[in-house]
Amino acid sequence: MASVAIRDVRKSYGATAVIHGVDISITDGEFVVLVGPSGCGKSTLLRMIAGLENITGGEISIGDRVVNNLPPKERDIAMVFQNYALYPHMTVAANMAFSMKLRGAPQSEIDTRVNRAAAILDLGPYLERFPRQLSGGQRQRVAMGRAIVRDPQVFLFDEPLSNLDAKLRVQMRTEIKELHQRLKTTTVYVTHDQIEAMTMADKIVVMHDGIVEQIGTPLELYDNPANQFVAGFIGSPAMNFLKGTVRVNGSAMFEGPNGVKLPVANAPASANGAAAVYGIRPEHFTLADDGAEAEIVVIEPTGSETQVFAKLGGEEVVAVFRERHQFKPGEKIKLKPDPKLVHLFDAATGKRLNS
Repeated sequence: MASVAIRDVRKSYGATAVIHGVDISITDGEFVVLVGPSGCGKSTLLRMIAGLENITGGEISIGDRVVNNLPPKERDIAMVFQNYALYPHMTVAANMAFSMKLRGAPQSEIDTRVNRAAAILDLGPYLERFPRQLSGGQRQRVAMGRAIVRDPQVFLFDEPLSNLDAKLRVQMRTEIKELHQRLKTTTVYVTHDQIEAMTMADKIVVMHDGIVEQIGTPLELYDNPANQFVAGFIGSPAMNFLKGTVRVNGSAMFEGPNGVKLPVANAPASANGAAAVYGIRPEHFTLADDGAEAEIVVIEPTGSETQVFAKLGGEEVVAVFRERHQFKPGEKIKLKPDPKLVHLFDAATGKRLNS
Protein backbone atom coordinates (compact mmCIF):
# COMPACT_ATOMS: atom_id res chain seq x y z
CA MET A 1 0.00 0.00 0.00
CA ALA A 2 1.12 3.58 -0.56
CA SER A 3 0.07 7.19 -0.48
CA VAL A 4 -0.49 9.14 -3.71
CA ALA A 5 0.49 12.79 -4.08
CA ILE A 6 -0.67 14.91 -7.02
CA ARG A 7 1.12 18.26 -7.08
CA ASP A 8 0.19 21.07 -9.49
CA VAL A 9 -0.55 18.52 -12.22
CA ARG A 10 -1.44 19.90 -15.63
CA LYS A 11 -2.44 18.32 -18.92
CA SER A 12 -2.70 19.90 -22.35
CA TYR A 13 -3.44 18.51 -25.77
CA GLY A 14 -1.56 20.93 -27.97
CA ALA A 15 -2.81 24.41 -27.08
CA THR A 16 -5.88 23.04 -25.27
CA ALA A 17 -5.45 22.76 -21.49
CA VAL A 18 -7.73 20.16 -19.87
CA ILE A 19 -6.23 19.86 -16.35
CA HIS A 20 -5.29 23.14 -14.67
CA GLY A 21 -2.89 22.68 -11.75
CA VAL A 22 -4.56 19.99 -9.63
CA ASP A 23 -3.36 19.25 -6.08
CA ILE A 24 -4.65 16.14 -4.26
CA SER A 25 -3.15 14.27 -1.32
CA ILE A 26 -4.28 10.65 -0.85
CA THR A 27 -3.15 8.89 2.31
CA ASP A 28 -2.15 5.25 2.59
CA GLY A 29 -5.24 2.99 2.57
CA GLU A 30 -7.69 5.78 1.71
CA PHE A 31 -10.63 5.36 -0.70
CA VAL A 32 -10.80 8.56 -2.77
CA VAL A 33 -13.45 9.21 -5.41
CA LEU A 34 -12.94 11.68 -8.26
CA VAL A 35 -16.39 12.86 -9.29
CA GLY A 36 -17.70 15.39 -11.76
CA PRO A 37 -19.65 15.76 -15.01
CA SER A 38 -18.46 14.27 -18.29
CA GLY A 39 -15.46 16.13 -19.66
CA CYS A 40 -14.29 17.52 -16.30
CA GLY A 41 -10.90 15.75 -16.51
CA LYS A 42 -11.35 13.05 -13.87
CA SER A 43 -10.59 10.07 -16.16
CA THR A 44 -7.65 11.93 -17.71
CA LEU A 45 -6.23 12.49 -14.21
CA LEU A 46 -6.69 8.80 -13.35
CA ARG A 47 -4.92 7.78 -16.56
CA MET A 48 -2.03 10.08 -15.66
CA ILE A 49 -1.71 8.34 -12.29
CA ALA A 50 -1.70 5.01 -14.16
CA GLY A 51 0.88 6.19 -16.69
CA LEU A 52 -1.50 5.85 -19.64
CA GLU A 53 -1.35 9.62 -20.30
CA ASN A 54 1.75 11.82 -20.24
CA ILE A 55 1.88 14.64 -17.71
CA THR A 56 2.31 18.13 -19.19
CA GLY A 57 3.32 19.72 -15.88
CA GLY A 58 3.54 19.00 -12.18
CA GLU A 59 4.39 15.83 -10.31
CA ILE A 60 2.73 12.56 -9.29
CA SER A 61 4.19 10.39 -6.53
CA ILE A 62 3.19 6.89 -5.48
CA GLY A 63 4.72 6.10 -2.13
CA ASP A 64 8.11 7.80 -2.06
CA ARG A 65 8.67 7.58 -5.84
CA VAL A 66 7.96 10.28 -8.40
CA VAL A 67 6.38 8.31 -11.25
CA ASN A 68 6.08 10.96 -13.98
CA ASN A 69 8.43 9.12 -16.31
CA LEU A 70 7.80 5.54 -15.19
CA PRO A 71 5.87 3.19 -17.53
CA PRO A 72 2.60 1.74 -16.15
CA LYS A 73 4.08 -1.69 -15.38
CA GLU A 74 6.66 -0.13 -13.03
CA ARG A 75 4.17 1.94 -11.00
CA ASP A 76 2.81 -1.01 -8.99
CA ILE A 77 -0.82 -0.11 -9.70
CA ALA A 78 -3.76 -2.18 -10.92
CA MET A 79 -6.56 -0.67 -12.97
CA VAL A 80 -10.17 -1.81 -13.39
CA PHE A 81 -11.84 -0.45 -16.51
CA GLN A 82 -15.44 0.32 -17.45
CA ASN A 83 -15.49 -2.36 -20.19
CA TYR A 84 -13.85 -5.12 -18.09
CA ALA A 85 -10.99 -5.61 -20.66
CA LEU A 86 -10.97 -9.42 -20.30
CA TYR A 87 -9.35 -11.77 -22.80
CA PRO A 88 -12.30 -13.63 -24.38
CA HIS A 89 -10.25 -16.75 -25.28
CA MET A 90 -8.98 -17.22 -21.70
CA THR A 91 -10.78 -18.77 -18.75
CA VAL A 92 -11.53 -16.74 -15.64
CA ALA A 93 -8.51 -18.30 -13.89
CA ALA A 94 -6.23 -17.54 -16.84
CA ASN A 95 -7.45 -13.94 -17.04
CA MET A 96 -6.76 -13.44 -13.35
CA ALA A 97 -3.33 -15.08 -13.57
CA PHE A 98 -2.16 -13.37 -16.75
CA SER A 99 -0.13 -10.52 -15.24
CA MET A 100 1.68 -12.88 -12.85
CA LYS A 101 2.55 -15.25 -15.71
CA LEU A 102 4.05 -12.31 -17.61
CA ARG A 103 6.25 -11.61 -14.58
CA GLY A 104 7.39 -15.24 -14.54
CA ALA A 105 5.94 -16.01 -11.10
CA PRO A 106 6.02 -19.68 -10.05
CA GLN A 107 2.81 -21.62 -10.71
CA SER A 108 2.32 -22.41 -7.03
CA GLU A 109 2.26 -18.68 -6.17
CA ILE A 110 -0.08 -17.95 -9.09
CA ASP A 111 -2.51 -20.66 -7.96
CA THR A 112 -2.45 -19.40 -4.36
CA ARG A 113 -3.17 -15.81 -5.35
CA VAL A 114 -5.86 -16.70 -7.89
CA ASN A 115 -7.65 -18.96 -5.41
CA ARG A 116 -7.42 -16.28 -2.71
CA ALA A 117 -8.91 -13.62 -5.01
CA ALA A 118 -11.60 -16.05 -6.19
CA ALA A 119 -12.57 -16.76 -2.56
CA ILE A 120 -12.77 -13.04 -1.74
CA LEU A 121 -15.01 -12.35 -4.76
CA ASP A 122 -17.01 -15.59 -4.73
CA LEU A 123 -15.64 -16.62 -8.13
CA GLY A 124 -14.60 -20.16 -7.21
CA PRO A 125 -17.36 -21.90 -9.25
CA TYR A 126 -16.50 -19.86 -12.36
CA LEU A 127 -12.73 -20.28 -12.65
CA GLU A 128 -12.93 -22.59 -15.68
CA ARG A 129 -15.57 -20.56 -17.51
CA PHE A 130 -14.92 -18.04 -20.27
CA PRO A 131 -16.02 -14.37 -20.09
CA ARG A 132 -18.85 -14.96 -22.58
CA GLN A 133 -20.39 -17.43 -20.10
CA LEU A 134 -20.59 -14.81 -17.33
CA SER A 135 -23.02 -12.01 -16.46
CA GLY A 136 -21.90 -8.38 -16.45
CA GLY A 137 -21.50 -8.38 -12.68
CA GLN A 138 -19.44 -11.58 -12.76
CA ARG A 139 -17.17 -10.15 -15.47
CA GLN A 140 -16.61 -7.06 -13.36
CA ARG A 141 -15.70 -9.32 -10.43
CA VAL A 142 -13.15 -11.08 -12.65
CA ALA A 143 -11.64 -7.71 -13.61
CA MET A 144 -11.41 -6.88 -9.89
CA GLY A 145 -9.93 -10.32 -9.18
CA ARG A 146 -7.23 -9.73 -11.76
CA ALA A 147 -6.35 -6.50 -9.95
CA ILE A 148 -6.30 -8.22 -6.52
CA VAL A 149 -3.99 -10.98 -7.79
CA ARG A 150 -1.38 -8.37 -8.64
CA ASP A 151 -1.39 -7.18 -4.99
CA PRO A 152 -0.63 -3.58 -6.06
CA GLN A 153 0.12 -0.52 -3.96
CA VAL A 154 -2.84 1.33 -5.52
CA PHE A 155 -6.13 0.28 -7.12
CA LEU A 156 -7.47 2.54 -9.87
CA PHE A 157 -11.13 2.21 -10.91
CA ASP A 158 -12.38 4.01 -14.05
CA GLU A 159 -16.22 4.11 -13.94
CA PRO A 160 -16.36 0.32 -13.36
CA LEU A 161 -20.13 0.13 -12.76
CA SER A 162 -21.50 2.27 -15.58
CA ASN A 163 -22.28 -0.75 -17.82
CA LEU A 164 -24.34 -2.51 -15.15
CA ASP A 165 -28.07 -2.24 -14.50
CA ALA A 166 -29.29 -0.16 -11.55
CA LYS A 167 -29.82 -3.01 -9.09
CA LEU A 168 -26.47 -4.62 -9.86
CA ARG A 169 -24.70 -1.24 -9.53
CA VAL A 170 -25.97 -0.97 -5.95
CA GLN A 171 -24.80 -4.51 -5.18
CA MET A 172 -21.37 -3.98 -6.74
CA ARG A 173 -20.98 -0.66 -4.92
CA THR A 174 -21.31 -2.52 -1.63
CA GLU A 175 -18.94 -5.27 -2.77
CA ILE A 176 -16.20 -2.81 -3.80
CA LYS A 177 -16.52 -0.92 -0.51
CA GLU A 178 -16.39 -4.18 1.44
CA LEU A 179 -13.37 -5.29 -0.60
CA HIS A 180 -11.57 -2.07 0.30
CA GLN A 181 -12.37 -2.49 3.98
CA ARG A 182 -10.91 -5.99 3.82
CA LEU A 183 -7.76 -5.29 1.77
CA LYS A 184 -7.17 -1.67 2.91
CA THR A 185 -5.39 -0.91 -0.37
CA THR A 186 -5.18 2.75 -1.43
CA THR A 187 -7.95 3.25 -4.00
CA VAL A 188 -8.69 6.01 -6.52
CA TYR A 189 -12.13 5.65 -8.08
CA VAL A 190 -13.59 7.73 -10.92
CA THR A 191 -17.33 8.16 -11.45
CA HIS A 192 -19.82 10.73 -12.73
CA ASP A 193 -22.44 9.30 -10.34
CA GLN A 194 -22.55 11.37 -7.14
CA ILE A 195 -24.53 8.64 -5.32
CA GLU A 196 -21.59 6.27 -5.91
CA ALA A 197 -19.24 8.95 -4.62
CA MET A 198 -21.30 9.65 -1.51
CA THR A 199 -21.77 6.01 -0.53
CA MET A 200 -18.28 4.69 -1.24
CA ALA A 201 -15.71 7.40 -0.54
CA ASP A 202 -13.62 8.22 2.48
CA LYS A 203 -12.86 11.45 0.64
CA ILE A 204 -14.46 13.01 -2.45
CA VAL A 205 -12.70 15.24 -4.98
CA VAL A 206 -15.26 17.26 -6.97
CA MET A 207 -13.87 18.30 -10.37
CA HIS A 208 -15.23 20.73 -12.94
CA ASP A 209 -13.60 21.97 -16.16
CA GLY A 210 -10.18 20.60 -15.21
CA ILE A 211 -9.97 22.10 -11.72
CA VAL A 212 -10.74 20.82 -8.24
CA GLU A 213 -13.79 22.61 -6.83
CA GLN A 214 -13.68 21.05 -3.34
CA ILE A 215 -12.18 18.12 -1.43
CA GLY A 216 -13.76 16.63 1.69
CA THR A 217 -15.67 13.77 3.25
CA PRO A 218 -19.09 13.02 1.72
CA LEU A 219 -20.99 14.73 4.54
CA GLU A 220 -18.63 17.75 4.60
CA LEU A 221 -19.41 18.37 0.94
CA TYR A 222 -23.12 17.75 1.47
CA ASP A 223 -23.46 20.00 4.52
CA ASN A 224 -20.91 22.70 3.66
CA PRO A 225 -20.46 23.05 -0.11
CA ALA A 226 -17.83 25.65 -0.96
CA ASN A 227 -19.71 26.96 -3.98
CA GLN A 228 -22.87 26.64 -6.02
CA PHE A 229 -21.41 24.03 -8.38
CA VAL A 230 -20.58 21.60 -5.56
CA ALA A 231 -23.93 22.28 -3.88
CA GLY A 232 -25.80 21.45 -7.07
CA PHE A 233 -23.72 18.42 -7.98
CA ILE A 234 -23.74 16.64 -4.61
CA GLY A 235 -27.15 15.44 -3.45
CA SER A 236 -30.12 13.74 -5.12
CA PRO A 237 -32.57 15.25 -5.89
CA ALA A 238 -30.36 18.27 -6.49
CA MET A 239 -30.40 21.37 -4.31
CA ASN A 240 -32.99 24.02 -5.23
CA PHE A 241 -31.60 27.39 -6.32
CA LEU A 242 -33.57 30.65 -6.32
CA LYS A 243 -32.18 34.00 -7.47
CA GLY A 244 -32.82 37.14 -5.46
CA THR A 245 -31.40 39.64 -2.98
CA VAL A 246 -30.04 39.32 0.56
CA ARG A 247 -31.50 41.71 3.15
CA VAL A 248 -29.61 42.18 6.44
CA ASN A 249 -31.26 44.56 8.89
CA GLY A 250 -30.54 43.16 12.31
CA SER A 251 -31.80 39.77 11.15
CA ALA A 252 -31.22 38.25 7.72
CA MET A 253 -33.83 37.54 5.09
CA PHE A 254 -33.87 36.65 1.39
CA GLU A 255 -36.11 38.29 -1.15
CA GLY A 256 -36.63 35.77 -3.90
CA PRO A 257 -38.40 35.68 -7.27
CA ASN A 258 -41.58 37.79 -7.53
CA GLY A 259 -41.04 39.17 -4.04
CA VAL A 260 -41.21 35.83 -2.20
CA LYS A 261 -39.58 36.25 1.25
CA LEU A 262 -37.57 33.30 2.55
CA PRO A 263 -35.86 32.85 5.92
CA VAL A 264 -32.08 32.84 6.47
CA ALA A 265 -30.41 32.01 9.79
CA ASN A 266 -27.35 34.16 9.12
CA ALA A 267 -25.70 36.24 6.45
CA PRO A 268 -22.72 38.62 6.57
CA ALA A 269 -23.68 42.30 6.95
CA SER A 270 -21.58 43.03 3.87
CA ALA A 271 -24.01 40.96 1.80
CA ASN A 272 -26.92 43.38 2.43
CA GLY A 273 -28.49 44.26 -0.90
CA ALA A 274 -26.28 41.83 -2.78
CA ALA A 275 -27.57 39.70 -5.64
CA ALA A 276 -27.40 36.12 -4.42
CA VAL A 277 -28.61 32.58 -4.97
CA TYR A 278 -30.65 30.90 -2.24
CA GLY A 279 -29.93 27.18 -1.93
CA ILE A 280 -32.15 24.73 -0.06
CA ARG A 281 -32.15 20.94 -0.33
CA PRO A 282 -35.49 19.29 -1.17
CA GLU A 283 -35.60 17.39 2.14
CA HIS A 284 -35.14 20.62 4.13
CA PHE A 285 -38.62 21.94 3.25
CA THR A 286 -41.50 21.43 5.68
CA LEU A 287 -45.21 22.18 5.37
CA ALA A 288 -46.08 25.16 7.59
CA ASP A 289 -48.80 27.79 7.81
CA ASP A 290 -46.16 30.54 7.77
CA GLY A 291 -44.38 29.10 4.72
CA ALA A 292 -44.24 30.52 1.20
CA GLU A 293 -47.10 29.57 -1.09
CA ALA A 294 -46.24 27.10 -3.85
CA GLU A 295 -48.36 25.44 -6.53
CA ILE A 296 -47.89 21.71 -7.09
CA VAL A 297 -47.00 20.73 -10.66
CA VAL A 298 -46.03 17.04 -10.47
CA ILE A 299 -46.03 14.42 -7.68
CA GLU A 300 -43.63 11.45 -7.75
CA PRO A 301 -44.28 8.87 -5.02
CA THR A 302 -41.41 6.39 -4.60
CA GLY A 303 -42.83 4.46 -1.65
CA SER A 304 -40.26 5.51 0.93
CA GLU A 305 -40.81 9.20 0.15
CA THR A 306 -42.79 11.60 -2.00
CA GLN A 307 -41.11 14.07 -4.34
CA VAL A 308 -43.17 17.17 -5.10
CA PHE A 309 -42.32 19.47 -8.00
CA ALA A 310 -43.89 22.87 -7.42
CA LYS A 311 -43.76 26.51 -8.49
CA LEU A 312 -42.51 28.90 -5.80
CA GLY A 313 -42.56 32.54 -6.86
CA GLY A 314 -42.89 31.30 -10.43
CA GLU A 315 -39.71 29.20 -10.18
CA GLU A 316 -39.68 25.40 -10.03
CA VAL A 317 -38.53 23.75 -6.80
CA VAL A 318 -38.50 20.17 -5.54
CA ALA A 319 -39.58 19.18 -2.03
CA VAL A 320 -39.17 15.70 -0.54
CA PHE A 321 -41.41 14.40 2.24
CA ARG A 322 -40.99 11.15 4.14
CA GLU A 323 -44.65 11.29 5.19
CA ARG A 324 -47.38 10.38 2.73
CA HIS A 325 -49.64 13.20 1.59
CA GLN A 326 -52.66 13.18 -0.69
CA PHE A 327 -51.39 15.98 -2.91
CA LYS A 328 -52.90 16.82 -6.29
CA PRO A 329 -51.45 18.81 -9.23
CA GLY A 330 -52.60 22.43 -9.09
CA GLU A 331 -53.03 22.32 -5.30
CA LYS A 332 -51.52 25.17 -3.25
CA ILE A 333 -49.24 24.26 -0.33
CA LYS A 334 -47.04 26.33 1.96
CA LEU A 335 -43.36 25.40 1.99
CA LYS A 336 -41.02 26.57 4.72
CA PRO A 337 -37.25 26.10 4.36
CA ASP A 338 -35.29 25.31 7.52
CA PRO A 339 -33.32 28.59 7.90
CA LYS A 340 -30.41 26.83 9.65
CA LEU A 341 -29.91 24.66 6.54
CA VAL A 342 -30.07 27.43 3.93
CA HIS A 343 -27.04 28.07 1.71
CA LEU A 344 -26.38 31.50 0.20
CA PHE A 345 -24.12 31.91 -2.82
CA ASP A 346 -22.77 35.01 -4.52
CA ALA A 347 -24.71 35.45 -7.77
CA ALA A 348 -21.60 36.47 -9.73
CA THR A 349 -18.91 34.09 -8.43
CA GLY A 350 -20.98 31.20 -7.08
CA LYS A 351 -18.96 31.24 -3.83
CA ARG A 352 -20.69 30.52 -0.57
CA LEU A 353 -21.68 33.61 1.43
CA ASN A 354 -22.86 32.16 4.75
CA SER A 355 -20.96 29.74 6.96
